[in-house]
Amino acid sequence: MTGLTHHLVLKLEQRDRLSDHEKRVLEAAVVRVREVRADEDIVREGDRPLESSLLLDGFAARYKVLSTGRRQITALHVPGDFVDLHSFQLKVMDHGVLALTPCRIGLVPHAVLEKITEEHPHLARLLWLSTLVDGAIHREWLTAMGRRSATAHMAHLVCELFVRLGAIGRVQDSTIQLPITQSELGDTLGLSTVHVNRVLQELRKDGLIRTRGSELTVLDWERLQTLAEFTPIYLSMQTERR
Repeated sequence: MTGLTHHLVLKLEQRDRLSDHEKRVLEAAVVRVREVRADEDIVREGDRPLESSLLLDGFAARYKVLSTGRRQITALHVPGDFVDLHSFQLKVMDHGVLALTPCRIGLVPHAVLEKITEEHPHLARLLWLSTLVDGAIHREWLTAMGRRSATAHMAHLVCELFVRLGAIGRVQDSTIQLPITQSELGDTLGLSTVHVNRVLQELRKDGLIRTRGSELTVLDWERLQTLAEFTPIYLSMQTERR
C-alpha cells in the first residue's frame, strides 16, 4: 500500500493486523491534503477543529507557550502520526501543534471518524490505542525531564525516535533524518541551547552517536539504550489482537 495513509498503516500494523477493507477505509478518510510551511501552526490553542490532522510527511511538535514567551514542546510527531486525533472528543485545543519542517497534512473530518467508530470498531480501537500511546510517551518524557540527567534524557529521546521512525521504514544503516534545530531540542528537553550542544558533544565523544547536518547515526545502540534506561514497552509495538 503506497497511498496517503501508508505510514499510518505501517505504524498500526506494528500493533495488530489490518484487513484490506480497513486500509481502504483509512485511505478514503483523508478528504484533502494541506501543505504547511516550517514554523507555521497546523492547529492553534483555542481552536475547535472539525477535522483531525494526519502527518503525511515532515516533523511536527505539540507545544505550550508561557506568558513570558518561553515555549515547551510536549510531543514530537513523525509521519503516520495523528497530531490532534484527541480533538475529535476534546473539541477545544488546549495547546498548539507546529510544523518544525515543511509538512504535508492529510485532513480527516470528525464526521468520518465518528462513522469509523460506529461501523469499524476494530479500526476505532487501534486509533484509540494511538492516543493511549501518546499518553504513554508523555509519561516517559515527564519521568525523563524530572529524574534523568540531561545526557540520559537526550539519549532516551534519540532511542525513542529511532524506534518510531524504524516502524515506518525511516531508518537506514542506523541513521535517521532529524531536521530539528538545537533550539527546538532545547524546547523539547527543557534545556538551554548551550546545554543541548554540550550534551550532543558528550554523546559524540563517547562514541554513541554521529551527527552530520540533519543526519543522526547511532554508533552503539546497546550502550545508548543502557545510558538512557530505554525500554520500548511504552510504545506498544508488539503485534497482538486489540
